Amino acid sequence: MKKLISTIGLFLLINAYLSSQVSIDFCPKALTNEFKKISGDHKIELKELSFNNSLSNLKMGKFFYLPESCMVLGFKYVYIGRVQTCRAGGCSLYNDSPDQAKEFFDYYILYNEQATVQKIKVFNYQSSHGQEVTASSWLKQFKTYDGHNSLVVGKNIDALSGATISVDATVTDIEDKTKLLQKLLNG
Repeated sequence: MKKLISTIGLFLLINAYLSSQVSIDFCPKALTNEFKKISGDHKIELKELSFNNSLSNLKMGKFFYLPESCMVLGFKYVYIGRVQTCRAGGCSLYNDSPDQAKEFFDYYILYNEQATVQKIKVFNYQSSHGQEVTASSWLKQFKTYDGHNSLVVGKNIDALSGATISVDATVTDIEDKTKLLQKLLNG
């Protein structure tokens, strides 16, 4: 009986932790500053992309498009989303069981009209390890990625010592979201 109560208590504690994680900021200050730095206009309005409910399975992010005035900036689409990573000690990124505490970070991807990556920025890093993935020097290697090939850590993507889990999660998410955007735009 004591073990059952401990298990239930642990389950409730983990659920409370997971539900206390803040929601994704779909208008991050970092993105506003990016547009302000480039264009001087900080009031660019993002409009959510809608593809006849094709994105209904997109749990931790949203695609947006930018007004025509942003085309001079070279950006047409934005993905803002969350990547889940594991705590030190390991977990399965693909296991959604509530008893596995995960950490996360939020980021955005700026795409051009052809849905090719132009810039990536991590704007909310809540993980205890793997901060190396926030470095703009590492994120620059995704520029021009168009989803037509696979991203392989150690082959065409640099690995980062001490950030293996974050690197794998980031690479998988960027590849998935870019391929999804290409598929949605090209039918």
